[in-house]
Amino acid sequence: MKRKDFGALIIVPVLSIIISFLIGCIIIAALGASPAEALRYLWKGAFGNIRNLGTTFSRSTPLIFTTLCACFAYRCGVFNLGGEGQFLIGSILACYIATKSPLTGVPAMLLCALAGAAGGGLWAAAAGLLKIWRGQNEMIITIMLNYVATLLMGVVYTNWLRDGSVPQTIAVPDETKLPSFLGLRATIAFPVAILVGIAVFYFLFSTSGGFQLRAVGLNMTAAKVNGFNVKRYIMMSFIVSGAIAGLGGALELLGTQLRLINGFGAGYGFDGVAMALIASLHPIAGIVVAIFFAALRVGSTTMQTATGVPTSVSDIIQALVIVFTVAGMAMVKLPEFKNRFLRKAGMEG
Repeated sequence: MKRKDFGALIIVPVLSIIISFLIGCIIIAALGASPAEALRYLWKGAFGNIRNLGTTFSRSTPLIFTTLCACFAYRCGVFNLGGEGQFLIGSILACYIATKSPLTGVPAMLLCALAGAAGGGLWAAAAGLLKIWRGQNEMIITIMLNYVATLLMGVVYTNWLRDGSVPQTIAVPDETKLPSFLGLRATIAFPVAILVGIAVFYFLFSTSGGFQLRAVGLNMTAAKVNGFNVKRYIMMSFIVSGAIAGLGGALELLGTQLRLINGFGAGYGFDGVAMALIASLHPIAGIVVAIFFAALRVGSTTMQTATGVPTSVSDIIQALVIVFTVAGMAMVKLPEFKNRFLRKAGMEG
C-alpha cells in the first residue's frame, strides 16, 4: 500500500476523531461539566466491565453487517443505499420461519440465516437488474426499496404475524434464539459478523475475482475494454452486499430483538454507509469504526447519568466524525492538495 493510501485510510479518520472529540470537550465544558470526567464515564459505560463490553458488541453487530454491505457494493462502483431495506427483508423472513416452521434449535437458526441472506440478496438484485437492463439510478431505487421494506414489515407485525392486540410479531421461540457469545450480552452474531468481514476482506484483496470487482469499481469503461464482464460484477455486488445485510437482519432478530416491532432496524442502513466511508471502504477498518460508533452510543448513557452531559453530545461527536472524515477524504484527493502538501510531507509513494 502506498504511503498516501495509508494516510487516507488511517491519518484522516484518526485526525477527524481527535478534532471531533476536542469540539465535544468544548461543548461539555460550556455545559459546566468536566470534559475529562465525562470522557472517563463515556469509556466506562462502553468498556468498563464485562456487561458493558457485551452491550457494545451487541450494538455494533448490526452496524458491522450494514457497513460491510456498503463496503462491498461501493468497491464495485455501485451505490447500494438500500442496506436498511435488505436488513429488514432478512429479518422478516427469519421471523416468519422462526415462528411458523416446525424446526427449532440449530436447524432453525441455520435456515433463518440462509433465508435472511437469500432474501436480502434478492431484494438488492431488483435494483441491480433495473440498473443493468434499464439504466436506472441505483441510489434512487435502493432508497425507495427501503420504504417498501419498512411498509412490508409494518404489515407483518400489525397483521400477518401480529401477537394478539399488540402491534408486534410473535416472539422467536426460546429454542431458536442465538446463544450468547462467551457469556456476554452479545450473541454469536458478533463473531459471525467479524468472520463475514474477514471473508469480504479476503475476497476483495486476495482473490482474482475481488481484484476484477475492484477494477470494475475504479473504471468500468477500462474494465469493459479489457474483457471484464462488467454487468456480471455489478449484479454480483448487489446480490452479495444485499445478502450481507439480510444475514445481519436475520441474526439481529434471532439474537437481540426477538420480534418485529415499530422502528426495528431504523437507521442501520445509512449508518452503515457513513461508517463505510469513514473506513475508506476497507472491511476490517469498517468493523473497527462500527464498534467505535457503538461504544459512543452505549457509553453516552452512562456519561449522562454520572455527569449530566446529555447523550446528544455523543450524537454531535458522531456527526462531526462523519463530516470531517468525508471532507478530509475529498480534500486529499484534490490535485492541488497532493501537489502542495502531500509531496512536501513526503507522503506520495
